[in-house]
Amino acid sequence: MLPDFTPLDYAAVVWFFACWAGYALLVDRGRLYRRSVSGHMHQHRRRWMRNMILRELRMVDTQIHAALVSGILFFASTSILLVGGLMTVLGATEEVISVMADLPLGAPVSRAVWEIKIVLLIVIFVYAFFKFAWCYRLCSNCSIMVGAAPREAELSPVAEDFADRIAQLYSLSGRHFHKGLRAYFFALAAVCWLVNPVLFILATAWVLAVLIRRDFRSQTFDIIKTSEVKPHNEPPRTKN
Repeated sequence: MLPDFTPLDYAAVVWFFACWAGYALLVDRGRLYRRSVSGHMHQHRRRWMRNMILRELRMVDTQIHAALVSGILFFASTSILLVGGLMTVLGATEEVISVMADLPLGAPVSRAVWEIKIVLLIVIFVYAFFKFAWCYRLCSNCSIMVGAAPREAELSPVAEDFADRIAQLYSLSGRHFHKGLRAYFFALAAVCWLVNPVLFILATAWVLAVLIRRDFRSQTFDIIKTSEVKPHNEPPRTKN
């Protein structure tokens, strides 16, 4: 136990990781996954890949893929920039502490406490970078599989299975991308810890509520919700 931390700080950190890990465990697999935006998007990916098999010219598919990759690269590079900026903040700890103490909700903190809070943000963005980097790798594999996909006038069982496998790989890539984005959301809550642990707790609850609404109760969910009754073919669960 670090003497400079208050019980409220410990409670805030436990609440933060419980919300993040609990939401990820519940939403990234099983029934809740099938009912979420990601689950319905997997069905659209299956339709996309099956249509791709039937297309003679696949320029539309390559353009969609390029747009997806550009977004992944943007967030990956941004994560590295944020890590570099936070490392710079660590080098100016004393100056930043005095500025934060003058804020209306700010409270004096020791150097050790401040550095631990910054290190938490650095860890979050490093985690996000790894998720976006692996997502990019999976998208590269998807592009190769799209290039290797057969072209048929009508879907044969072999071609349909191949299309479903590409859709599964795209959905697996999407899962890692969403985990990276989720890290950004919770990083916003962690920033509030720099000011006040109570604000940190409230911000974490707010982020959790926003994620739940966007995954299950948003207008986007109503628009993309699939109407077909076919069983969902979930992406394989892997350690990566």
